[in-house]
Amino acid sequence: MASSSTASIHKSFKYDVFLSFRGEDTRTNFVDHLYNALQQQSIYTYKDGEAIKKGNLISAELIGSIEGSRFYIIVFSRNYASSSWCLDELVKIMECHKMTDHTAYPVFYDVEPTEVRNQIGTVGEAFVKHENDEAAGKWKEALKEAANLAGWELKNTANGHEAKFIQKIVEEISLQLRSSDFDIDEKLVGMETRVKDVLSLMETGVDDVRMIGIKGMGGGGKTTLARAVFDQISYLFEGKSFIENVREVSSTSLSGLKSLQNQVLKDVSFAQGINISNVHDGKRMIKRMMRGIKVLVVLDDVDHIDQLAALAGMPNWFSPRSRIIITTRDEQVLVAHRVKLIVDVNLLSYNEAICLFSRYAFGTEIPIQGYGELSGKVVRYANGLPLTITVLGSFLCGKNVSEWIDALKRLETIPLNETLQKLELSYVTLEEDYKEIFLNVACILKGWSKELAIEALESCGFHATNGLKILEQKSLITISKPYEFVGMHDHIEEMGRNIVRRLHPNSRLWIKEEIKDILANDLGTNATRYIRFDIGNVNLEIVMKGLRKMKELRFLHVAPPHIQEDFVERHRNHDNVNQHLPNALQYLPNALQYLHWYKYPLSSFPNTFLGNNLVALKMVKSKIVQLWEGGERKVLNKLKILDLSRSNLMTLDLRSAVNLELLRLDGCNSLVEFHLPGRCLNLKSLTLTYSKLRTLDIGQTPNLKHLDLKGCYYLVEFRLPNPCLELISVNLSGSNLRTIDLHSCVNLKLLDLKYCSALVELHMPGKYLNLRSLTLTYSKLRTLHIGQTPNLEDLDLNNCYDLEDFHMADKCPKLTSLNISYSKLKTLDLGLAPNLKNLNLEECNNLVQLHVPFGCLENLVYLVLSGCLRYTSFLFDKRNAASSSRDESIEVGPLAELHLIAKSLKECPLHPDNTLRKFQFQCFYKDDPSSTGNVEKLLSFGLCACTNLETFSESICGLRRLRKLKLECYPEAPKDLDQLECLEELSISTTDMKHLPDSICMLKHLEILQLKDCWSLEKLPEDLGRLECLKMLTLSDTKIKHLPDSICMLKHLVFLELSDCFYLETLPEDLGQLECLETLDLSYAKIERLPDSICMLKHLKNLVLARCSLLKTLPKDLGELECLLELNMSSSMIKHLPDTICMLKDLEHLNLNHCLLLEKLPDDLDRLESLRSLTLRKCKLLRDIPISICKMKRLERLDVTGTCISNLPHDICLLKRLHILGSRGLLESSGFTSKIQTVQYEDTCFVDV
Repeated sequence: MASSSTASIHKSFKYDVFLSFRGEDTRTNFVDHLYNALQQQSIYTYKDGEAIKKGNLISAELIGSIEGSRFYIIVFSRNYASSSWCLDELVKIMECHKMTDHTAYPVFYDVEPTEVRNQIGTVGEAFVKHENDEAAGKWKEALKEAANLAGWELKNTANGHEAKFIQKIVEEISLQLRSSDFDIDEKLVGMETRVKDVLSLMETGVDDVRMIGIKGMGGGGKTTLARAVFDQISYLFEGKSFIENVREVSSTSLSGLKSLQNQVLKDVSFAQGINISNVHDGKRMIKRMMRGIKVLVVLDDVDHIDQLAALAGMPNWFSPRSRIIITTRDEQVLVAHRVKLIVDVNLLSYNEAICLFSRYAFGTEIPIQGYGELSGKVVRYANGLPLTITVLGSFLCGKNVSEWIDALKRLETIPLNETLQKLELSYVTLEEDYKEIFLNVACILKGWSKELAIEALESCGFHATNGLKILEQKSLITISKPYEFVGMHDHIEEMGRNIVRRLHPNSRLWIKEEIKDILANDLGTNATRYIRFDIGNVNLEIVMKGLRKMKELRFLHVAPPHIQEDFVERHRNHDNVNQHLPNALQYLPNALQYLHWYKYPLSSFPNTFLGNNLVALKMVKSKIVQLWEGGERKVLNKLKILDLSRSNLMTLDLRSAVNLELLRLDGCNSLVEFHLPGRCLNLKSLTLTYSKLRTLDIGQTPNLKHLDLKGCYYLVEFRLPNPCLELISVNLSGSNLRTIDLHSCVNLKLLDLKYCSALVELHMPGKYLNLRSLTLTYSKLRTLHIGQTPNLEDLDLNNCYDLEDFHMADKCPKLTSLNISYSKLKTLDLGLAPNLKNLNLEECNNLVQLHVPFGCLENLVYLVLSGCLRYTSFLFDKRNAASSSRDESIEVGPLAELHLIAKSLKECPLHPDNTLRKFQFQCFYKDDPSSTGNVEKLLSFGLCACTNLETFSESICGLRRLRKLKLECYPEAPKDLDQLECLEELSISTTDMKHLPDSICMLKHLEILQLKDCWSLEKLPEDLGRLECLKMLTLSDTKIKHLPDSICMLKHLVFLELSDCFYLETLPEDLGQLECLETLDLSYAKIERLPDSICMLKHLKNLVLARCSLLKTLPKDLGELECLLELNMSSSMIKHLPDTICMLKDLEHLNLNHCLLLEKLPDDLDRLESLRSLTLRKCKLLRDIPISICKMKRLERLDVTGTCISNLPHDICLLKRLHILGSRGLLESSGFTSKIQTVQYEDTCFVDV
């Protein structure tokens, strides 16, 4: 039986504050003011003469009051020490002060702390008469202890002003109370961070007036959050008011708003006689009263702008530093009231939800034994909604397991009524058309992209853009960023579907079983307006027959079919597909406005279907050959969206579709005939790719923006409309056009004409002010003149083999990439292109002149000159290129970075200025790149040299500021590497090097050492451990057999890769000393065991032991690798996993592929609580999966292909995220028959649980 008891965490106090004072000194002045100030802040305060009858001696009753108080304020005045009553109080107070949860604060009113501490001055004079009393000793000790406590001294605070002094005391006491009380509600969970989010916007110390909105769905914790914020900071304000249920109170009667105004005024002023005659009068009074005091007002559950106008009209109603908090489900209310600071309430995370549920169900932080899995189901059903969690927690408290199971089964079909009622409040305030949109999202469109949802809704006559915005503002839907999918909380979805069942039965059908039943039993009615279903194994004849009774159907969305194609094949006659199909197949409701049928199986529409109401028609991958049999034309004047991509379409006549806006015929590679209206004034996008059209006339389409005809290889005749001022992108790539005239397309941004291999003539306007990208590869153009293109960024003319004459604009300020490779150009004038980064002139064999204005290539990064045979040298200097008389040089301004690829240069380009900090050079000649004499100056600021040179000058080692060095295909590393004292990264790839020079160990700043494909390398320097800054060490594809022991001294090493080291036999025993190591890759090593010390690698995240074919065992303490995320032991000889492996709480991926000897997995596999992927492919001796796998809630992928496992645990179906790969027989025997899908490229099946 689940326990219902809840132990209080905090001690209960009768009073917040106990005032100790000398009555004749301060009762009627200072203490009286202090007492009232505390009371106004709702601080329950004990003051002698108020709670205990006058004349009572100090007694058990007074002692009880002292013991029952949390804080003590001791007001020391001139005569305090003369009263034995006060001194006895003080002794008791100091006793309690030493106890937990009690705190005493001294107030030095008209005496100083030293007087109290030492009983001197006026305090000493007052205490004289007690010198001979028996209690004098303990009184003195109490006075001394109290004087040593932190407190307040009037003369040193607020310049002696009592009012400010009292305010300071009250603020401090309030702060202490709030900090200790803030978490006193032990059933609040997750509030701390949410409160901080709100407080960060409030900035209570800033002298403005702020209104903060808290927005979220019903039951999401808005009120709880507002109350928590209010409780924590209300003491900072002179007046405060928390107005609950504004929506409910203001709507129940005409005087509702007036009563709320009354409450605000009474709360902030403590006046009881306020009586407002009307709302206008209330506004005037609130405005007048609020201006004088700093207030905190919370208006909870606001749903109309009138409520805010009556209660918190404008910021100028309030005094500076006032704060107004507004909670609402409707963001538009906040927007309309000019509230700028809005917080979205986040629903509870899974862990927070478990904690909250446990507190209500068990009075504990976590579920009690035996209820963990059931609690998880409840929490997943609640999906983070606090209201549902608390209701179910309270409901299930004290019930036994069978009652829990029964309740959960009921929730599967009958939603929680208390939650739905709360959520439905947001729905009832919607206008009728927005209600319809909401119900369509709940039943049909949840999970759709916003764009497609708007398309579907607008097709059905709704104002969808505004409607979805309204629903989002009212927290009924969410629009996820950045992909903008329409989301909806599960309970809001349930609420919407419940409304449909209750108020609009059968208007929307979305449950496959219900749809199948209605269609199969011919139960359709005219009430049905919207259907979305996966046709699955429903017979197509039944579907069409069932639709006959749904004559008012507006929306039909059919998901991918499976069996229906076989049905069509059985009735197929290749001369006329339709005529042999049953008549029932030839019906669609004429009321349809939105029709989406993926893989529609018929070759045309039934002739009885008029299509005159269609707004959107989408039939991707359909069998349709023509819209209506025999080419019959129907009136489609409402059609706006048509998508028949990848269909069998051969002819398409759309001359009646005069209102088309979007036409998509992507991949209709059988299309040979196509007609558009002569005037298609609304068409904005036309996609007609890979068709067999030879000619195309798109008529008058003045609003066309996007035209895509790529892959129309047969297209020889096409003319763009004139005018086409709206056209911004044109793709004619792969067409067979010889001439293209673009004179009328002056606003193009993207022009793609690649692979137009017949193109010999291109006409362009003199100004292309918006053009950003022009691609013209593989054309037969001989001349190309580009006019003004101030926004051109990318120009690609590669493989224009016939191009001899090319003129760019004088200025291309945004051009970053220019490719003119494989052309016949002799001269090239780059014009003013200061941002050019990539210049490719590969195989421009005829190029003899390149004109570059001074300073125009200072951002150049990649330059390709391979095959430019006329150029043999490449020099940098600052001279104007126009003044140069050399034909075989390129003169460019100073660069910061250069990657140069060239085949025929005699000299390496070197810069005389100190700006080239990064340089990559690939050349197939044997020249020494230091030969020009400028190397030292250049490389003193760093070099990344990638070269195929066979010799390398030893002068490179004199470049003391070199930071990065990469050597490829180089026989030996320089011997004097130690001179490169600033080197941080060294990469060597060579087949000949057998040993690294010992000098490498002197590189104190080296962080990265990569030795890849050094197939001859047999040994590393013994002192490699002296590389004290090394973080990354890669030794792949070497002949190394052993690592030097000193490698264990690399205290900063994070990454160690020894992959493909086929000769590696042992690892250092002290490998565990690499305390920062995160990745260790030993794949293909010949090691037989791992050193036990490897278990000391507390930061290791990735351990790769793939194809370690001699490895048979793992260290028994492997579970101590507490940070391990990935363990790959594929193709090893492991027979058993150590029991401790289940201690790896953070392990996410476990790969045991091809572990041919593996016989068994640990029984407590579920202790791997973070595991997401378990791969057991080809573990041929493995026969069972532990039943504990059913508890692995985070498991997403399980691969059991090629194992001897004959059945999976029954409850594995509860792992709703799981994707299982295995043989068809295994999956069928495990109950997944209906979900099995086949992987195309191998003999494997999978299911998504």
